Amino acid sequence: APSAGDGVFCRTAPADKQRIIKLLADAHGDVTAMTGDGVNDAPALQQASIGVAMGIAGTEVAKQAADMILMDDDFATIVAAVEEGRGIYKNMQAFVCFLLSCNFGEVATVFGATCLGVPDVLTPLQLLWVNLVTDGPPATALGFNPPDPDAMSRPPRDPKAPILTPWLLGRYAITGAYVGFATIQVFLNEFKDRGVSRQRLRSWASCDLKEPAWADFAPINAGSCVEIKLLRRVRAESSRRP
Repeated sequence: APSAGDGVFCRTAPADKQRIIKLLADAHGDVTAMTGDGVNDAPALQQASIGVAMGIAGTEVAKQAADMILMDDDFATIVAAVEEGRGIYKNMQAFVCFLLSCNFGEVATVFGATCLGVPDVLTPLQLLWVNLVTDGPPATALGFNPPDPDAMSRPPRDPKAPILTPWLLGRYAITGAYVGFATIQVFLNEFKDRGVSRQRLRSWASCDLKEPAWADFAPINAGSCVEIKLLRRVRAESSRRP
């Protein structure tokens, strides 16, 4: 197996090029790239991790076997393509992480309110608004960020690494849990400022609409009381029927 470092091979046959690529990939786990323009380069272009063919001087066989075609036959374009690819990957990661953190927060809010026995903190319409308006456009904007200035100074990432590492998943799960906790706390504090204690709020299904504390929240919570009482009345009438 070849040792790590730079090496120069001359007068190589097509089979030799394939053998060199295979040794680099098997012995060191390298991501191999092959550039070529002739018919004899086609087997190696197809075997390499990334085959790059010349767009001007290259043959049609080489172009069909390659993964990327340099339209200007300038090797500096490869560097620009690598930088753009790293920027796209980073933007995809930011897009997914942002949406996950928002969705974790929504799930934590709904689940936490259910466990505490308090009214729904977010109505279905509010959840739809959050997903369509406050989550979608910012996440889409993250996909158009330019590459970082130091993108090419970073070492290559592991090609087998997932886009969401366990560290990132845990980080944004904690962030979402914090957002859900903060949302529920603001919700409870609003009721507390209006004279409704947490213990009393947990019995919201049996609330009295004549009380001023509940009447102030008629659009959200008093309406829920009406729905609960109507549902109980319908069930009671259904049970009386023969």
